[in-house]
Amino acid sequence: QVQLVESGGGTVQAGGSLTLSCASSTNTFSGRTISWYRQAPGKQREMVAIVFGTGVKTYAASVKGRFTISRDNAKNTVGLQMNSLEPGDTAVYYCKLIILANSYWGQGTQVTVSP
Repeated sequence: QVQLVESGGGTVQAGGSLTLSCASSTNTFSGRTISWYRQAPGKQREMVAIVFGTGVKTYAASVKGRFTISRDNAKNTVGLQMNSLEPGDTAVYYCKLIILANSYWGQGTQVTVSP
């Protein structure tokens, strides 16, 4: 059973930075597509950043240039460095791992950005 655990959330002022981390319970990250999503209150969950098994990375337009996704296959972790945070970035952040036709989600970590 694959389990994902996010950490690193918290409260920061606008302009600040946070680094999120997603850890897997098993050696499942290598060659897989992993992504970060977020869901703000009253809004749909949206993709923030994705790193494909090839290493190619894609970002949502709203975070491009501010967020950086990274993976460490040896440690089975995926990080999300978030800089220049804005109040609009406030949301619960989730990591998602795709293995074949199955998607696995973590429990989420709250990020709150105050004005």
